[in-house]
Amino acid sequence: MILPERLNTGDTIAFYSPATPATATAPKRFARSLEYLSNKGFNLVSGNLTGKKDFYRAGNALERAGELNELIRNPDIKCIISAMGGLNSNSLLPYIDYAAFIENPKILVGYSDVTAIQLGVYAQTNVITFYGPALIPSFGEFPPFVDYTFSSFRDILMEPEKPYEYKPFPFWTDEFINWEEWEKAKEQRENGWITVNPGTAQGRAICGNLNAITGIWGSPYMPEINENDILLIEDTAKTASFTEKLFTFLELNGVFERIGGLLLGKHERFDDQGTGKQPWEILLEVAGDVNFPILAEFDCSHTHPMFTFPIGATVSMDAGGGVVTLVDDWISG
Repeated sequence: MILPERLNTGDTIAFYSPATPATATAPKRFARSLEYLSNKGFNLVSGNLTGKKDFYRAGNALERAGELNELIRNPDIKCIISAMGGLNSNSLLPYIDYAAFIENPKILVGYSDVTAIQLGVYAQTNVITFYGPALIPSFGEFPPFVDYTFSSFRDILMEPEKPYEYKPFPFWTDEFINWEEWEKAKEQRENGWITVNPGTAQGRAICGNLNAITGIWGSPYMPEINENDILLIEDTAKTASFTEKLFTFLELNGVFERIGGLLLGKHERFDDQGTGKQPWEILLEVAGDVNFPILAEFDCSHTHPMFTFPIGATVSMDAGGGVVTLVDDWISG
């Protein structure tokens, strides 16, 4: 396991566009995200596809991988964050310069479709990566949500304490808005995690968007899920029927027979299709009687605020007590 160096005020954060060209299509929110991180004392460097648009993407796969590789090879950059996700970040995986990343490990942060890159880089390099905020959707959000997202980003990447215990945010939201028209904070909803199956577990964290995971499954870019791993999965805007399909994918591949515990993130704008069922209820229907702890509604997902969570680090969980703790080093001092 290789640890990237911690982030400090004054360091350089670079951003890239692995899929959706949001730097071109969401200029107001993009500008707000840049202002927010600049005001926190960071220097920001833009990838060479910033402001560019090739229909549904920022460029073809080679262009997008080239943008990321340029940032990886730049020794002045300490942290690389995705501008946003999309649907085809996995296209970059054959073209990423993994050797350069091993030579100069950096903090690599992103979520959603960028799961493919977060897990792919970890699988190919053994460098800890981070399932966490993306530039535009996360740091372009309004206070107070953006401030809580940044507080976790800071705690994990700048001021790490071992052990580190995650605490539920006081509120959350998945209210849907038009990014370019809305000019105020979203509604605040009472927050809390749900014990689906009590028990304790400790193991390596494998984190990501479940739909994106299916796009790299069986490839050299998907870390093998081992005995006692803690799996953190989440999704967005799926129906009950599609959610059943995704959980069944894990069941058919024997994942529920191997993992030591499961953290299920909040599901943004879930469509229960009139069933009245929540995602964790569908999970139990698919998985049956499980012997591992399950904690649902965890705040590492498409909802706001969002935790930053290290992929590959050792995590312990007590689902009955609602306790999730990082127990080893995930970043170097």
